[in-house]
Amino acid sequence: MTRYVQPVPVPDDPYTSDGWLRSWLERQLGPAGHAAATDRLADLAADVVGPLRAAHADAEAHPPTLVRYDPWGARVDRIDTAAGWQAQRAAAARHAVVALPYLDGARATWGAAARVVQHALLHLYAPESATFSCPVAMADGAAALLARPEVDPAVRDRWLPRLVATDPATAVVSGQWMTESQGGSDLARSTTTARDVGDGSWRLTGEKWFCSAADAPMAVALARPVGAGRGSRVLAPFLVPRYAADSPLAAAGAPADAPAPGVTVHRLKDKLGTRALPTAEIGLREAYAVPLGDPGQPGLARAMTLVVVTRVHNANAAASGMRRGLAYARAFAAARQVAGGRLADNPLHRATLGALAVDAAGAFVLAGHAFALLGRAEVGADPDAVAELRVVAPLAKLATGRWAVASAAEYVEAFGGAGYVEDTGVPRLLRDAQVLPIWEGTTNVLALDVLRAVSREDAGGPLLRRLAAAVDLARPLSPALADTLAAVVGELTGTLAEVTADPQAVAVVAGARGLALRMASALTAALLVEHAVWGDQAAEVAARLWVRRWLRHEDVAADAHHHLDLLA
Repeated sequence: MTRYVQPVPVPDDPYTSDGWLRSWLERQLGPAGHAAATDRLADLAADVVGPLRAAHADAEAHPPTLVRYDPWGARVDRIDTAAGWQAQRAAAARHAVVALPYLDGARATWGAAARVVQHALLHLYAPESATFSCPVAMADGAAALLARPEVDPAVRDRWLPRLVATDPATAVVSGQWMTESQGGSDLARSTTTARDVGDGSWRLTGEKWFCSAADAPMAVALARPVGAGRGSRVLAPFLVPRYAADSPLAAAGAPADAPAPGVTVHRLKDKLGTRALPTAEIGLREAYAVPLGDPGQPGLARAMTLVVVTRVHNANAAASGMRRGLAYARAFAAARQVAGGRLADNPLHRATLGALAVDAAGAFVLAGHAFALLGRAEVGADPDAVAELRVVAPLAKLATGRWAVASAAEYVEAFGGAGYVEDTGVPRLLRDAQVLPIWEGTTNVLALDVLRAVSREDAGGPLLRRLAAAVDLARPLSPALADTLAAVVGELTGTLAEVTADPQAVAVVAGARGLALRMASALTAALLVEHAVWGDQAAEVAARLWVRRWLRHEDVAADAHHHLDLLA
């Protein structure tokens, strides 16, 4: 008797097969702008389906290890990573996944929309990068922080070119050392101190509890300058070199890859997911650091430059992972035979995948909108984009993170027992998705950030205006859709007025999560409507189903089954 072996599903090329991505780029960039990006995107997609998919598997199979001592007893704190991890690092540089928005040529070609092209690059790269997308996000955030005018030009000139280099031999990424065990999201409890030594450099002392990309040559750390007082606003961002090569405190002749004096890697974290990514507990004892801006001025607002960038990257990671998970589930369904036919033809399974396709479409446009706003805020300092981004960045991050976890659970289930077996690679979809609602602020932390943005900065205004405009746009497409949006606009207008009147009210704080998710769902509906009116048929279908699924909480199974092929 011949043993049955299930064919291994392989999704199509992630660029040419993704109608959503190509349509979005056509609208955001125009035909000429999209054409200018095509070769770059096609080259990355070819790498993803070939060497990077293999590198991803290698990095996942060989997680990082910490070597504390060399054979003679010297403390080395070396983090060894797989060849696949190094291949992902090189590819991120070569394809300008970090660098693109900072390159003069890219800004000349696309202007503020260089961030739109970056979103597309990340959409292709991130899902099978073994989560190298995390160091990419932190490198981008560090670059944005270094680009601020108040940063010492000498510090900027030393590090920014390395962060945005496209030569793998010189490009670096960055870590982010902010979390402390006693504080977590409560930054006011941070105890790491910074001491001015009078020569432009400082010395940091403290314990950092969750430091991802712990092998990166630099990190941005938050510390409290000595004498700065209590609270979180006075915390300041500092750049800390990780290795002796970049630390003036290193002894003459010290190996370049030796740990910088005062930087100790206590241990690597054993995490639920993101296992290829080295995350560590790091101790600082009079470690060399340089300030990013004036430490005498409250620095948390400066650090938010980095956080906004990493939050929109988080949204991209969620959306791109949802889309790639859908591609894998559809490929499997096309190959799998059940009950005398293809799983892909089963109406119930098609309905399940169709609903997931609606969710993936919504996450994609929400993350894409955040990147577009970020570009406009950076290039020309568009005040409308700056105002809208203040609420969209936390909304996009919190909502897509939750949608990604729910979708990943469905993708695992879509493979049946094979989805629960580690060597298929499918369980990683769920394990890795779970970090997305946690990193850079949990859902509750971000919901409270949304309350602050609404009550202190009138950040609800731009959102309500976009929703109101979408009501008018939707009317010719579907009166029912427009009526639902109009009702939600009225509902949110009243709720946001209550938030502004008393942001500390128990009912307001207790309802912050539900309000934020409602705002994100409404915004996503508006963005789908905007894309539908531009002329995208799939967006029109997705907008109708999204409003029914997420704003009216109806069952869309029959229509999701019918429209699966268009949506996916």
